[in-house]
Amino acid sequence: MADNPSFFTDGEAYDRLMGRWSRVAGAVFLDWLSMPPGLRWLDVGCGTGVFAQLVLDRCGPRDVSAVDPAAEQIAYARTKPAAKRVNFRVGDAQALPFADGEFDVAAMALVITFVPNPAQAVAEMKRVVKPGGMLGTYMWDFLGRGFTQQPLREAIEAMGIEVPAMPGHFNSRLDNLMNFFEAAGLDQVATRTIEVEVSYADFDDYWGAETGLPNYIVQHVRKMTGPDVERLKTYLRQHLPTDRSGRIAYKAKANAVKGRVPE
Repeated sequence: MADNPSFFTDGEAYDRLMGRWSRVAGAVFLDWLSMPPGLRWLDVGCGTGVFAQLVLDRCGPRDVSAVDPAAEQIAYARTKPAAKRVNFRVGDAQALPFADGEFDVAAMALVITFVPNPAQAVAEMKRVVKPGGMLGTYMWDFLGRGFTQQPLREAIEAMGIEVPAMPGHFNSRLDNLMNFFEAAGLDQVATRTIEVEVSYADFDDYWGAETGLPNYIVQHVRKMTGPDVERLKTYLRQHLPTDRSGRIAYKAKANAVKGRVPE
């Protein structure tokens, strides 16, 4: 997957940044898919295994397989309770290591903007899902200011530092997600947005989680001088929505699409 593979070498830091919000958004997404129990699921781009665990908890699957190109993420996922029931393996979304029609459902959670060829990934998901089966994906709305790190990005840019979107972020738009599914020849294609509340107990909780993973936003923080980092923290303390107890809370938004493999 594209952009910067080094983002995904620290499973613990990724989980602290994104895990809890992945779970909240993923629960809404699974409710929207509304699949019956007893199915075979594939989690494409499984990362630390958060979504695979959600499938176990909420969907009563017959079994779950999960792939990710980052060996470090798969190694971390295998340390989690889900590993007792999920077949975690290293694999490429654009060349899935499975037979045609092997699954009832294939889902890609918070991944599609990191795939060099999203159309190929959707085609591969369609290939490994049986006729009548379901495909689905969702991604933070980067261009619509829906990413969970949007306040940090805006604070950095308020200091005169440009934080350009990554090339793949264009694929997070709702119309583009729909186009990928329609172009793949899927039936009953539908879309929706998923809004979640991002919250932290206090500023220290926020700062530790938001800056622990050196992704495309945090890399700008890592390049700052000590005084500039303090200026950034001051700006955030002044602008983050905070209640009297110090709790920080704001909204994030993801775009989602689903469709059926023709029978």
